[in-house]
Amino acid sequence: MRLIRPAIFALLIAGAFFYFTTWRSNAKPGSNPVSWLSHPAQVEITEAAPGGEGLDSEEQNNISVYHKNIPSVVNVTSRAMSFDFFYGMVPQEGQGSGFVIDKDGHILTNYHVIADARQVEVTMHNRKKYKATVVGTDPAHDLAVILIKAPDLVPAVLGDSRNLQVGQKVYAIGNPFGLAGTMTRGIVSSIRPVREPNGATIDDAIQTDAAINPGNSGGPLMNWHGEVIGINTMILSSVGQNAGIGFAIPINTAKAVLNDLMTLGRVRRPALGVRTIPISPELADEMGLPVAYGVLIVQVIPGGSADQAGLRGGTERAYLGNIPIMLGGDLIVAIDGEKVEDEQDLSQIMNNHRAGDTVKVTIYRNKKKMDVNVPLGEAREQV
Repeated sequence: MRLIRPAIFALLIAGAFFYFTTWRSNAKPGSNPVSWLSHPAQVEITEAAPGGEGLDSEEQNNISVYHKNIPSVVNVTSRAMSFDFFYGMVPQEGQGSGFVIDKDGHILTNYHVIADARQVEVTMHNRKKYKATVVGTDPAHDLAVILIKAPDLVPAVLGDSRNLQVGQKVYAIGNPFGLAGTMTRGIVSSIRPVREPNGATIDDAIQTDAAINPGNSGGPLMNWHGEVIGINTMILSSVGQNAGIGFAIPINTAKAVLNDLMTLGRVRRPALGVRTIPISPELADEMGLPVAYGVLIVQVIPGGSADQAGLRGGTERAYLGNIPIMLGGDLIVAIDGEKVEDEQDLSQIMNNHRAGDTVKVTIYRNKKKMDVNVPLGEAREQV
């Protein structure tokens, strides 16, 4: 009996607990059999005051740059034909970006965006589509100009890529992975020469950590004021996506060839009409030159620009290792006031000019410093 009474008492307690917690609540119409929580009649949340805190000056500038430039940025779709072993000729589509440079409908983009394209289509920020024609190409600088016929175009403002400083803020707008109208922000990470996959070298390329991905090619890189300072062209990545290292072609490089691209369809490469060798401190000492840098003219091309301007080549035969050279020619140390220390400097300066420009060449002739005005001729080879 002692064991039976506690057992009966425990069963009564368990039954009462079941009645009041489970069976009774389930018996009510519309009740939730698994609901153990009460539901408040009204949910209370904490909301910001109407208007909240305004945008700070940096956010306002970001928005201003975007709205200023988004009407100018376009999505460029190119269609070409490629050969497949099983299916033969099959259509192939590529995408990139570009930006309007005048009200006539000229658009600047990368050459690799439209290379070998049979059909080019442009999509504006308002999603309107236009067929485009290729006006001019410059594979050596990875630049191209295409043309559309569209009303009320808004040209981008082209800035100046000289004297860019590492650390200054930049913006990129384009169509990464086809996502139209995307803006990213970063800084100028470095200014350096880089070699593109096609072998072309970009002098003074603008390196940036602003996110650049496939589809951004040809789009604008802008400064704090919303002025275009570069054309986004490539990324350095092992996975084919942004890794914080992107490169843009300086806008001054494009401006130097725009007139030729839009009027001739090609670029008239400027040329001095000389063959040169770079001068090192050791060579300068051996040759008895007045300065330890520059490029020495070993030959003046007969009838070329330098020849007509009176520049002189070498007259004394010598050897640089096993290579025969001519000494005694003019030593070029500057062009238009820009110091020329080697042939790379000379090439960069030429990239900022076009055939027909007149440049002031500073030389040493028999240790005498002098300036010579040289009208640039047209190079016969694309370099």
